[in-house]
Amino acid sequence: MIKNNSKNTNTVASVDGECVPLFTKDYNVYINHTDAGGIVYHANHLVFFENCRRDWFGKLNLNGYFLQTDDGEIQHFVVSQADLQYKKAILLDEVINVRIDKVELKPASIIFYQSIHRHSPNSLSPDNANSNANASSSLLSSGKIVIACVQNQVKTKPVSNNKADTAVASTTPMRPIRVPKNLRDAIEQAIYEQLNT
Repeated sequence: MIKNNSKNTNTVASVDGECVPLFTKDYNVYINHTDAGGIVYHANHLVFFENCRRDWFGKLNLNGYFLQTDDGEIQHFVVSQADLQYKKAILLDEVINVRIDKVELKPASIIFYQSIHRHSPNSLSPDNANSNANASSSLLSSGKIVIACVQNQVKTKPVSNNKADTAVASTTPMRPIRVPKNLRDAIEQAIYEQLNT
């Protein structure tokens, strides 16, 4: 039974108490993801989360990392926080299911709640959901990833009047800016459609 979750509009729906993710994709685990023992490096969990976010943006017909404003400035996203919990090892030659479980839109950032699960033929979906016990036993890692929207302020300037010196980048920091409207609208639309299916 699929029902809307009215407490949190960013969690799309629930199937018998289990949240249905906004997006899921299966990935193969290759030798370059692992150490000599065939276990995925802890940092590569972040790589799988990143790939999943990029693939979701692609599905939404967006390049979510480099967006051009109306006045020609380039906006982009940087990871400002990553909080990961490792549950079980991911092994060489496994197929894993990477999910975007929930998204929170803030004025200048997007918070992704993601998870990696051991692939099973009964992957969580509105049509065929795992039981809560099976879903939790398949959990390999989970994370809260905060992506900040920034405007690059780096400009080049010469270090001295000596022509032999080359231009170097100034240390002017990137400044936070609001999440672009087209990206915000696309994410809100995806959440709305999943809530109403």
